[in-house]
Parts: sequence; structure tokens; C-alpha cells
Amino acid sequence: MNNTGDAISLERASHLAKAMLSNIESALRGKSDVVMRTVICVIARGHLLIEDVPGVGKTTLARATALSIDADFNRIQFTSDLLPGDLTGICLPEISDGRASQSFRFQPGPLFANLVLADEINRANPKCQSALLEAMSEQTVSVDGTTHALPDPYFVVATQNPLEHYGTHPLPESQLDRFLMRIEIGYPSAEFEAEVLREDPAANTLPGLRPVVTLPELRGMQELAAQVKFSDDLIAYLLEIVEQTRQHESLDLGVSPRGALALRRAAQSRALIDGRDFCIPEDVHELAICVLSHRVWASLRGGVRPGDEESSWILREILDRISVPL
Repeated sequence: MNNTGDAISLERASHLAKAMLSNIESALRGKSDVVMRTVICVIARGHLLIEDVPGVGKTTLARATALSIDADFNRIQFTSDLLPGDLTGICLPEISDGRASQSFRFQPGPLFANLVLADEINRANPKCQSALLEAMSEQTVSVDGTTHALPDPYFVVATQNPLEHYGTHPLPESQLDRFLMRIEIGYPSAEFEAEVLREDPAANTLPGLRPVVTLPELRGMQELAAQVKFSDDLIAYLLEIVEQTRQHESLDLGVSPRGALALRRAAQSRALIDGRDFCIPEDVHELAICVLSHRVWASLRGGVRPGDEESSWILREILDRISVPL
């Protein structure tokens, strides 16, 4: 498998990224900020967690993203009875002359794709979540003592409904930390909802989407984004944000070094989309909440864990009081 990327210019990379944005937005109307963050995730080699109520376009966003890239795509509907082998694949005996031999071959599972949609991920049991954790963190799966490499690039889009509690398993902190971003889609404005009712883009536009980026081009964009300049002043600014989360009296868990690296990678990808070979403070500031909010935990009150809104509110308060470098 050729995992090298095309050598492309910054101008070409920005053009391809904007083509992806336009392609995805044709299926998910009126959510340009959500689409932007999704494309940033793809370029930054990160995974995306979409947490929102049913019917707002979570699956449409994932499918439109997959269709915009000339890549393999698998959707996994997570259920409580799912087994790890249903995700990773299993070893099957070789059949010769109608008889099973003593040799085995590996039959890959649905995790073997460039883009995997893990639908309703919090319905899976902890064993399945652990199998997915290895795939997300190591880009490998282990079956019967053998490690198998997953395709490159590898991108997981996971969805969950925050209103469901029965039959669900909350994601552990270690798995949440593997998602580059957690986003919400939200309801559309009246203007765009009227447009959706008239045109039904999920039914009429989505099936006709064609790839606008090849896998070698995407790898080239990812390699180029990693080279975007991140000045010492921006490093100090990012570290100040991280340190404030670790010292804040209302947070029991602050941002890890992995979270700091994730924010830097996201900022670099945002700069590339804008056609810049350097990051600016706005790249960090505008992405901080969606990259960091699921990595911090607000303090327990009365034995009850506060909602994610409180973590986001605390992060906004931290961002507001830290001086932005000029």
C-alpha cells in the first residue's frame, strides 16, 4: 500500500480543502462552521465526535465527508450486543477440498476503511469501545495475538445522542481524549430549514456527490498542514490556556499534553484551509472549545457530574481572561 502523499503547493491544498467544504455543504445546508471543523479534523489526522439529538444531520455530515474523498467508507451501527470481532474481524480456517485445514486466514472487519462512521457509539459495550480505542490511537487492530495495520489515512466519525441513557455506556476519558474534536450540529435556521424542506438535499444531493480529493492529495494536504509555522508566542498562548485548565478551581481534570498537541494540529489545518503557511491567534482561540471541552471535567457537585455545557462555559471564561498575542 502506498502511503505517501502527493507533493502539492499551499495554494493547491487550500483549493482542495475549499472544494471539500463546498461539496459537503451542498448536502448539509446552513452549517458552514460545522463543516469547516469536520474538514479541519480530516486534514489534522484527527477523529470527530458528533453529539446531538436525532435528525439534525449527523449521519449526513459523515457520509458527505466520506463521499468527498476518493476513499473506502464503512458504517457501523453500534448496538449493545456487538462483539469486538464484529469490528476488527476474525480468523477463519482455510478450506481445502471441502475440509477445514489447520491454517487460518484473517477476515478484516468494518474497521478496515479510510473513513469509519461509528453510529451511536455509546450503545456499544466497553469491550467494543476498547477495540475501537486501539484502532483510533494506534491505527491497528489486534486479533488472536497478531497486529494488523489499518488503512492510511484513517478517520473515525462517531455519533451519540446526549438524551439517551438506557442501554448506553458513557465513553471513558481515555477514549474521549482520542477525539480531536467534539461538535454539535444544532437545529438549522428558519431560512435553511425551509431550503431543506424544498430540496431535501440528504435524499437528492447526497447520493450524487462525487469525490473532489484523492487519497494521495489528502495525504499531501496532511503533510503540508504539519509544516505550517507555529510561533513561540502562539506556543506560549496555547500553554497558558492548558495550564489554566489544570489550575482552575472548578475543573477536576485539565487538558493533557495530547490535548495541547491536538489544538496545535487543528490550528495548523485551519491556517492551511485559509491558504496561510503560519498560524495566527484566532486559529487557536476559535478552535479551543471544540478541541478541549471534552478533555476537561467540571467538579462534582452533590455527587452529580455537571453537563458538558459547564465545561465549555469554564473554557470560555479562561479564554476571555488570557491576553491574546498580537
